[in-house]
Amino acid sequence: MDGDASVEPALDAFGLTLPLPYRVALIVVLATWGWGANLHYLYLQKIDVPSLIRYPGRLSAAHVPHHHSAYRLATVTSSVLAASLLIFWAYTRHDVERVLALDWLPMTTLLVLALLLSLPFPLQLLKRHGRRRLSGPTAASVGASSSSSASPPPWALPQDGRRRFAATLRRVAVGGLAEAQHGKFGDILLADVLTSYSKVLGDLYVCICMFFVASSGRAGASSEPSATDRPDRNCGGGVIVPLIMAMPFLARFRQCLIEYLRVRRSTRDRSYDPAVGWGGQHLANAAKYATSFPVILLSALQRNAKTAEDAGTASAAALSTTYYRLWLLAVTVNSLYSFYWDVAKDWDLTLFDGVQARNAPDHPWALRRRLLLNRGQPLTYYAAIGLDLVLRCTWSLKLSPHLDHVADFESSLFLLELLEVLRRWVWIFFRVETEWIRSMGSGAVPEYSQGLLGSSFGSGSASSSTLGSDIMLGDYTPKYDTSDDEDI
Repeated sequence: MDGDASVEPALDAFGLTLPLPYRVALIVVLATWGWGANLHYLYLQKIDVPSLIRYPGRLSAAHVPHHHSAYRLATVTSSVLAASLLIFWAYTRHDVERVLALDWLPMTTLLVLALLLSLPFPLQLLKRHGRRRLSGPTAASVGASSSSSASPPPWALPQDGRRRFAATLRRVAVGGLAEAQHGKFGDILLADVLTSYSKVLGDLYVCICMFFVASSGRAGASSEPSATDRPDRNCGGGVIVPLIMAMPFLARFRQCLIEYLRVRRSTRDRSYDPAVGWGGQHLANAAKYATSFPVILLSALQRNAKTAEDAGTASAAALSTTYYRLWLLAVTVNSLYSFYWDVAKDWDLTLFDGVQARNAPDHPWALRRRLLLNRGQPLTYYAAIGLDLVLRCTWSLKLSPHLDHVADFESSLFLLELLEVLRRWVWIFFRVETEWIRSMGSGAVPEYSQGLLGSSFGSGSASSSTLGSDIMLGDYTPKYDTSDDEDI
């Protein structure tokens, strides 16, 4: 991860075309499409994501798959954003005064998107409205269908999914964690995703603050409050934005401690079980999220020292250099630790295992025996590892003498946010695949030893007995099993 940077002192063409509220809205809309793509591809791979997150399955074949509902919601949010942008561009035409005056439009768009994503629309009202437009036997047939288990109409937005999302978001926002049988994996998945949106959450606060509070002390800033002015990331004080950015990591940190305490309670009245361990892995995971706090703090201190340096304070230059060196150390530790955890723990690959495990003949080098994505092609996993490393270290662009100002422009900051969202989107595929293999257990997951999809993957739904146990409590999850060697 990386911190914020001071940006260019004037509202440029990028800011006139895509002000900060629209950038936040665009990333939110892309997230809905990304989740739909995650569900769709994993569905094609016979990986039952709803069963992993304890989301109710479809009751009949008449109900559309879950990814169709996600795509439908993404289409609606995209339509709202596109309509708002077209109106904004048609009215402002890159005129600074008009851009500043029309800030209510993108802010209203953000509000509408938030309502669409979190508040289920009263579907029953739409059904009653539809029945009023019908008459006779047609209305009766509609009433009969509404009481059956038929699929909702194609124009209806997903109700249960948004209700479940809102409830989960409220829980994980404060570091809460459901029990395994109530959807713990879904909580962890959402909390991890929110850590990649920490900068977006900070920008959302900046938008709201600038909408009500006029920017001050900056050259070229408007004297009136405007959310479409160039971003003032010190709006409301220099502490609030870093604190908001740290909240997703703090929530995930608390979840890891909750998991550790659950392990300790489960082992209190019985002897040590190697399959469960003593919970050390959860403490190590908590330490990983804790490494993000120095990065955020030092980034904020750097920005304040840079402001003092520009004001001509004598000791500010030396202080800024000290902060920069400490930040460099902190961001290196955070990035490499997080990359190690992605590959070794979240994806259960053997890249960082011993030589014997990494070079084992029963799986491709540095991977594992069971590979489900893209028909188990090793190149897919090597590409994901490389992409994860590169995108974990985007901060290194600041070290290049030719690219050291890449984060000094709003367009560059927006690109870095998009790249982090892309990294997390790719991460979800492999994280869900890993959890599916863990949950299904030995012999329950098809193998690609012949490059073909196993026929034993019938319904794509895990049994309740298999998924009822807490898969993620173990200190060690085997990268490959030896119990089914004879089958292989």
